[in-house]
Amino acid sequence: MYCGAVEFVCSPSAVSHIPVLLDECLGYLDPYAGGFFADLTFGGGGHSSKIMDASPDTRLMAMDCDPDAKTRAECLMESYGERFNFVDSAFQSLDQFAGAEEFDGVLMDLGISSFQLMEPRKGFSFRLDAPIDMRLNPREGLSAADFLETASRESLIRAIREYGEERRWSKVVSAILEARGTGQLQRTLSAAELVTKAVGGIKAKQRIHPATKTFQGIRIAINGELEALATTLPKAFRALKIGGVLAIISFHSLEDRMVKRFMRKMSGRPQHKGDNSFVTERTAYAEMVQAKAIFPSKKEVESNPRSRSARLRVLRKLRHSEI
Repeated sequence: MYCGAVEFVCSPSAVSHIPVLLDECLGYLDPYAGGFFADLTFGGGGHSSKIMDASPDTRLMAMDCDPDAKTRAECLMESYGERFNFVDSAFQSLDQFAGAEEFDGVLMDLGISSFQLMEPRKGFSFRLDAPIDMRLNPREGLSAADFLETASRESLIRAIREYGEERRWSKVVSAILEARGTGQLQRTLSAAELVTKAVGGIKAKQRIHPATKTFQGIRIAINGELEALATTLPKAFRALKIGGVLAIISFHSLEDRMVKRFMRKMSGRPQHKGDNSFVTERTAYAEMVQAKAIFPSKKEVESNPRSRSARLRVLRKLRHSEI
């Protein structure tokens, strides 16, 4: 969730928080006439605060498993009172907190927030030296350092080749295995340096850091992000009222592919090019607001470079399903 639009002044951090595709999200969710909404990836609260500001009749349930997000949410709790409810939990537990009332709109902004990237102790960034952690919820699970030291070769391959989509995955995996026990895998900068050497160093005019894909794959693996998304998509759809909108921003091709296929399935379309199912075997429970993904404008990318890989997909519910 590369959050992003306005600096979120309620935050205890000085990090500038710019919600990605903000105008597009508000346009499709349409909270201006009021209603009940859910932001399943609160992050820095940029999207949530704008949804709440849209109307005095708007109510919102926000979720996030990052302990620091709860602190950032306190400002909204004070400002909006009972209209705003924050849930300190991962979005895959949506069904445990949604209650009987259905949502007019559900928003998901996948990935990690600017706050998480710029907080050294969270260990996400290879530009800030710190213990390499990468857990979205540091209260549970295995840190990235422990994963790198103990994971099987097969698990490393899955993380780096499949999740990170690193073309030189074999060299990176071998370098990680050789570095075990040396201390190189314990901190962000030393781990990034190891990966950089494994892939051949930094090339001239290289757009992204050589360790970007590897770090991304490790993060996705230790947090079970794809599994969590697969679990949450049907829950989010079930929680919508008829006519309700599901809006999802993704930054990674694997996440976007999963979202696209889910939305095509729910709209009664073939899920992918190899889907040879008959029309009679498919049922339309929703409609895709736009067949293709919605991308940030050139102006937004210029003002917030982190938005460049963002894409938004929107689904409107037509009837209840059995999923």
